[in-house]
Amino acid sequence: MSTPTQLPFEQTNVLHLAPALRTLQSQGAVHRVRTAEGDEAWLVTGHAWVRQLLDDDRLSRSNPDPQAAAKDSGSAILAGLLGDFATDHARLRALLEPHFSPERMLALRPYVEEVSRQLLDTVAGRTPPVDLREALALSLPIQVMCEWLGVPQEDKDRFGGWTQDAAGVGDPVRSKRGLAELFAYCGQLVADKRRNPGDDAISRICATEGIKDNEVIGLTALLLFGGYETTVARIGTCVSLLLANPEQWQALLRAPGLIPGAVEETLRMSMPNPHNGGMPRYALTDFEIDGVTIRAGDFVLLNIIAANHDETVFAGPDRIDVTRDATGSLAFGHGAYHCVGATLARMQLQVVLTQLVARFPTLRLAVGVDELRLRLTTLIGGLVQLPVTW
Repeated sequence: MSTPTQLPFEQTNVLHLAPALRTLQSQGAVHRVRTAEGDEAWLVTGHAWVRQLLDDDRLSRSNPDPQAAAKDSGSAILAGLLGDFATDHARLRALLEPHFSPERMLALRPYVEEVSRQLLDTVAGRTPPVDLREALALSLPIQVMCEWLGVPQEDKDRFGGWTQDAAGVGDPVRSKRGLAELFAYCGQLVADKRRNPGDDAISRICATEGIKDNEVIGLTALLLFGGYETTVARIGTCVSLLLANPEQWQALLRAPGLIPGAVEETLRMSMPNPHNGGMPRYALTDFEIDGVTIRAGDFVLLNIIAANHDETVFAGPDRIDVTRDATGSLAFGHGAYHCVGATLARMQLQVVLTQLVARFPTLRLAVGVDELRLRLTTLIGGLVQLPVTW
């Protein structure tokens, strides 16, 4: 057997698929790799297989033999967040889905629009270049999460710092401390909601019949973490992809109705977690992928980024096209593991793009694409900075 490919892949251009990942993908759908922590794993890169295995009960988020489980830093963080929910996923979804209904998102949208306007008012009053990540992407999702969940706005910087610490992959001690602080804060928050419920998601979850405090705390921490860090990263890659391809930005100026499709296309192309191989799973039984035998207990990484750049599904996958039908994108997972918060993320991205196109038609990158850098020490990834001018 050939020597496993070492992760992480070198990302030579933050907006393009890593060359080594593209090479692997051209050689087949599944590959032997070694994680940064030294464990061997199977990396799945083909769209059809990634799509099937995201919703396949032969794979699990937890290993049947936890002591023998290989872990990369990403899977360790996810395990800390998910806790018992990793083995009770269906119940987790059932608890959360009502709070992401189209009606709830429609009611929240005016707030998202108002906060976006206020943040962009500040941007407009500054002398360019401006770091749009700091001025917009870092601020909007955290305020939206506070409003929707019922977290006091004055606490946003506290839990924002904890989620950033928790998402770090280079310092396990700091990551665990961040998670512990986040869970402790959520415990106080849930106790407050039990005493003084309001019209917010946490209060509504608390009112669910039979739900226990530790379950509400776990869900709250998961929502704060997942809804904040990921949306910050998505806003940055969405805007940078469009500005790096001015003809696509011009297309939105001419036809703002293309914005929902532009959101789907930039989500398809985004590079959220370049430091690891993909969504971590463990095989529960022996089975085959593309002629390769996976054994029970094997560590399997489902690479959504590669799947979304599979040329058998997306013609010219490295080219951004806001008119593309990106229906097959796996950016938010698939099936039972489709991200429950996808509607909230999409709505925020649509609002951001709509307002940027309307208010800053001459917006452009203030640096070359080769000067953009990815945050390599965090589970979620995203850009270090997004300098823009107009």
